Amino acid sequence: MNKRTFIKLTGMATAGAFVAPTLTFCTPASNSKEDAASETGIASTFTQPQLKYGYGDLEPHIDALTMEVHYSKHHAGYTKNLNGAVAGNSRFEGKTIEEILAEISSTADDKAIRNNGGGFYNHNLYWDIMAPNGGGAPTGAIALAIENSFGSWDACKESLTKAATGVFGSGWAWLCADQNKGLYICSTPNQDNPLMNNIVEQKGSPLIGLDVWEHAYYLKHQNKRADYISAFFEVLNWNAINGRFQAL
Repeated sequence: MNKRTFIKLTGMATAGAFVAPTLTFCTPASNSKEDAASETGIASTFTQPQLKYGYGDLEPHIDALTMEVHYSKHHAGYTKNLNGAVAGNSRFEGKTIEEILAEISSTADDKAIRNNGGGFYNHNLYWDIMAPNGGGAPTGAIALAIENSFGSWDACKESLTKAATGVFGSGWAWLCADQNKGLYICSTPNQDNPLMNNIVEQKGSPLIGLDVWEHAYYLKHQNKRADYISAFFEVLNWNAINGRFQAL
């Protein structure tokens, strides 16, 4: 499948779910509170965060076209659909995304919020923990925590790679901290994540989220998921990951 065909199919698959915003590099997503209200009549609760870098700034590791499609279509769609699903829902309206995910269940009634809430949160984290000129070995408090839990960054990276390559179909691999700030690695299907108390086996605070949905890598790497995983490690933003760890 070439890039033109993939983009055409992506557009066809998503066209019925949401209206994708028109974005330029690093501009705020158009699904702000005012825009959502004007398009749907629903006051927006969640806004897609602005990228801290341009679509092409993670090259050659993450290509610009993948970034643009991933951010302006997939993530924007999760954000818009989450707002629509939460509006008028007395269980979740007015709560933070973390509170929503902690209470979500596996029932059919919660499916839309589970999928779109997970997609919203997961991608917020994903963009935040990548940066131009990133990668390398961890530094600061997270480096010591990784050493204590895994012995070395190489061992941690090997385990995270194994978790990511082992996801069947679409999902995520995670480096998480437990309630005692001990680190562990897990994976989840679809847009589930470790904050979902009633769904995952072990609840944790996500520090690194590795997206292994095909839309995250297929334009550049096709079916070579392992190549994408290696590239992902080259853009890790250790300052942001440290900030998440130290905030626990």
